[in-house]
Amino acid sequence: MAMAGATVMFTTAFRGKRHFWPKMAAGGGALGAFSLLANPELRRTRVSAADVVKGLASAAALYGVFQVGDRFARRFMPNGANEIDDIYRKRNSAPLPAIVAALAVIAPAEELFWRGLLNRYMAQRLGPVWGNAAGAAAYGGIHLVSGNLTLTGAAGVAGAFWSLQHLFDGSMGALIVSHVAWDMWIFLVRPTA
Repeated sequence: MAMAGATVMFTTAFRGKRHFWPKMAAGGGALGAFSLLANPELRRTRVSAADVVKGLASAAALYGVFQVGDRFARRFMPNGANEIDDIYRKRNSAPLPAIVAALAVIAPAEELFWRGLLNRYMAQRLGPVWGNAAGAAAYGGIHLVSGNLTLTGAAGVAGAFWSLQHLFDGSMGALIVSHVAWDMWIFLVRPTA
């Protein structure tokens, strides 16, 4: 049921021609709220000073990975440059404060849903390693609805990165800080392009 909701949300946001940011914020917020209802343990999530340090370091490391990935995609993927540019064009589809507000909802909600709910559920069924791997694959795979293969690959890399962080550290606070910082930095401050 949760994956069906995520599929509908991502499809609506990425396939619609208008209102990408409000759709992602509303859909992401709904997934985050569902996660808090489905897994009461997530309601105890707090962000400590150590989480801020770990999260910022993690976001910086992932940004470095994406610098390499941007160059690879632009050089070796047939539509890599155009697909990356399509992603960044979404920065012009809403006023900056609206995008900042949307990202401030989307990033924590995605961590609650994908790592906090789905990865943990899959880890109970498949064990920690395979459960986090399955969660990462689902996170990357859901982006196929965008029709943007480069975005799907990028989401797969980010999902694998955060799933590894979840596997080794397990701190939702650090994951949320990482995702928020990375989204804001790569999308609004220093795009890889």
